[in-house]
Amino acid sequence: MSRRLLTHRRIENRMREPFRIAGYQFHSMPSVVVSLRQDGVCGRGEAAGVYYLDDDPGHMAAEIERVRPAIEAGAGRADLLQLLPHGGARNAIDCALWDLEAGLSGRSVCDMAGLGVAKPLVTTFTLPADTPAAILDRLASFPAAHALKLKLDGDLDADVARMRAVRVARPDIWLSVDANQGYGPESFDALAAALVENNVALLEQPNRRGEEAGLDGWRCPVPLAADESILDSQELERHASRFDVVNIKLDKCGGLTEALRMVELARKLGVRLMVGNMAGSSLAMAPAFVVGQVCEIVDLDGAWFLADDAVASSMYRAGTCVVPGGFWGGL
Repeated sequence: MSRRLLTHRRIENRMREPFRIAGYQFHSMPSVVVSLRQDGVCGRGEAAGVYYLDDDPGHMAAEIERVRPAIEAGAGRADLLQLLPHGGARNAIDCALWDLEAGLSGRSVCDMAGLGVAKPLVTTFTLPADTPAAILDRLASFPAAHALKLKLDGDLDADVARMRAVRVARPDIWLSVDANQGYGPESFDALAAALVENNVALLEQPNRRGEEAGLDGWRCPVPLAADESILDSQELERHASRFDVVNIKLDKCGGLTEALRMVELARKLGVRLMVGNMAGSSLAMAPAFVVGQVCEIVDLDGAWFLADDAVASSMYRAGTCVVPGGFWGGL
């Protein structure tokens, strides 16, 4: 094996419009791109990190530099699981390793992962926690969506108004809501009633991270998905009994390698599969698209919201997402 060279850079990922969720408003989603060059082949991976864990580009860059000698000396994906904890730095390197291996072997990442030929996936498109009028304006600008995710902010009256506005506008569509840790146990029942009233198909992360015990004894009338509550395989095992669905994100778990481990564990535990993203570019979406091949729910619309993503226009069509040929991982 010739010597491997690791480089990394930061990109801004400006959003077309500000995007509001519970407790945050995003104008961009800065990320780090790792490139690994070996034998004339370049593998790439991108990570935005986990904003609510202070896993920002500066932290990711420092972590990448810390393991640079081992990676350039030939450390592989299994080694990386020991070299770095879950999070953005490991994600970017892990995905670059997958892409590099695909280029060197002439196989696709889907084939390497035992998933066959990749197929287009129906993805949700996400609406911000905004006023009903602003939400409906945003909805009108979406491509032909078959599924929607509505962000909530923890203000029950405002959240009910948001749900009603979307349901009236699109009575036909599959609709989920994401509370982003905005609710406490005292409001769960009232929120549940609103979900039933508005024919919501999935509730994502009502509770704060670390307060999962507050869900014990509560029966949600719709499937309950964990996002912030479950980062990786260890937390999946710990909290599986409290959730029906796990939202696997590569930035949280630390890459495609760990994501595929989570898929196998979730199947054993009887937890349904969802794949999501932290709003990075098309390069961040591509490895998650591989995970999406085995998921019931796909939420990979992040690149569509960016102002400067040249690949996104060919990634989303008729409510589906697909990785353009030759872009990443031999897909």
